Amino acid sequence: MIKSLCTMMLGCAFLAGWLCAQEPVKNPGEASLAGAAETRAKTTGEAEYKIGPQDVLRIDVWKEPDISRTIPVRPDGKVSLPLLNDLQAAGLTTMELAASITEGLKKYINSPQVTVTLTEINSRRVYCNGEVTRPGALALLPNMTALQALSSCGGFTQFAKIKSIYILRLENGKQVQHPFNYKEVVKGKKPEDNITLQPGDVIVVP
Repeated sequence: MIKSLCTMMLGCAFLAGWLCAQEPVKNPGEASLAGAAETRAKTTGEAEYKIGPQDVLRIDVWKEPDISRTIPVRPDGKVSLPLLNDLQAAGLTTMELAASITEGLKKYINSPQVTVTLTEINSRRVYCNGEVTRPGALALLPNMTALQALSSCGGFTQFAKIKSIYILRLENGKQVQHPFNYKEVVKGKKPEDNITLQPGDVIVVP
């Protein structure tokens, strides 16, 4: 009886060990890299951003230093690469452009691995004028709000009327004013004033 019991216990232990051995072993490095890439795309919004003229791109082709380079997007929306000549970039996301380059390089390279990174956003700009320390153009980041843009302008001068700020926007061919009461917005009031900016918006601080 005891001998049979011991035999059964040994058999169960062997079976449990065999099942564990069949579990696929995950590479923690791969999981970490995948998670980091996913987090970066969600955080920066780069995955959804559409490339525009004058944006600057870093194109990396693995083990192909002669093709890899940092280049601006031309005013016609195209970029030039060795072997591929002119490629349409404007209107695509970085992932879509990488896929287009990969497809084109397949004629010349076995299993090309292409990464496209947006290094400078020059096609989408907003402007800050008036009583701010650093007036001028700002790169429009994904989902940038009026408050975020103002924080990049170096603060207000002593003459700024922060309750009377407004955003000028071209809508249906007409210039429209959107009020922005800075004092109320920073207190958490009037969140509707803190609009998401669009290319060409002008923030005026009287």
